[in-house]
Amino acid sequence: MLQITHNDGGELFCALLNFMRFKFAIASDLHITLPHTVFDHPGRFHLVEYSIPAFEVVLEGLSHTDIDFLLLPGDLTQHGEPENHQWLSDRLQRLPYPVFVIPGNHDVPTPQSMELFPSYYSHCGYGHKNRLYYSYQLMPEVRLLAMNSNWFDAEGNQRGRVDDQQLDWLEQELAHKHYPVNLVMIHHNLLNHVPGQNRNPIGQRYILENAAAVCEILHKYGVQLVFTGHLHVQDIAYDPTYALYDITTGSLVSYPHPYRLLEFAQANHTYKLDIISPRVSSIPEQSDLLNFSREWMANRSSPFVRRLLMQPPLNLSSALVDQVLPHLRYFWSAIADGDAVFTFPDLPEPARSFLEDFSDRPPADNQVSLTLPL
Repeated sequence: MLQITHNDGGELFCALLNFMRFKFAIASDLHITLPHTVFDHPGRFHLVEYSIPAFEVVLEGLSHTDIDFLLLPGDLTQHGEPENHQWLSDRLQRLPYPVFVIPGNHDVPTPQSMELFPSYYSHCGYGHKNRLYYSYQLMPEVRLLAMNSNWFDAEGNQRGRVDDQQLDWLEQELAHKHYPVNLVMIHHNLLNHVPGQNRNPIGQRYILENAAAVCEILHKYGVQLVFTGHLHVQDIAYDPTYALYDITTGSLVSYPHPYRLLEFAQANHTYKLDIISPRVSSIPEQSDLLNFSREWMANRSSPFVRRLLMQPPLNLSSALVDQVLPHLRYFWSAIADGDAVFTFPDLPEPARSFLEDFSDRPPADNQVSLTLPL
């Protein structure tokens, strides 16, 4: 963390204005699952039985760094089980650096569970036990705005939405409490990470229903960085209209089991964010976790990809999907890995163009340096 000594107030202000540096990490969608709580299903994507050993590998890796804090942007547990929340809460309390959390859809599957969530993580940002969002001063010039994106409609259906009360809170925080650097953490995506995500019936559930309303407030006050999860892919999206980066991090229980190490620096008239993305490649239970996990995903992704091809906008026939699917065994794992480049010269149109459009667009997803204006 930045330390400056032997300066009077004016010199300290100038030093802060011209130089700021801090390091942090992100691990997302942990889906922590104690062995006796594992919910098994033949078609499940998530290797939840490896959630705890994978997280321990991450914590071991972080013990050799000098991070200032750790962000966990939701889906902390398998299905919001109290014992899984309690295990994670206890584990986080023993770490030597601050940890900040928000709920994902898996953490609060019922309105009642939403009420309980802050009580597990009072040491992880939740000063108000009756509120699912908060702000936290990370250092004199830097604030974290941690938001809840879980909402239940009148029929009790869980949706991705920021309610009006929280939108008002966000506006008030940004308008009346100025910080040069604001970091936002929220579970659901704000920007599209795959083509047409906000219009596609499959992709819509991973993006906020009222993402534009949130983005407009953030843009109004110059917020440039949002950290999300939920989608289980490595991707960094940028929207020039809002001058906003949505940095989403893949899941620790899905291929490629990534986490992120980030270094933020300010010098002169720019900010710089350097990102690297290690993987959990081995755990005691699986010495070759990445290969095992990639095959696991490949063996279970066909129904998902089939739906993608047969619904709008492509609307392929079942017979044509049967022809295309053998070419797509590792399609979703490549997207999850980040920085995907697809070429399908043997596929017929319009399937070829549709699928090749899933190739990644700049910026890079895993190793990248972002330059941000002050």
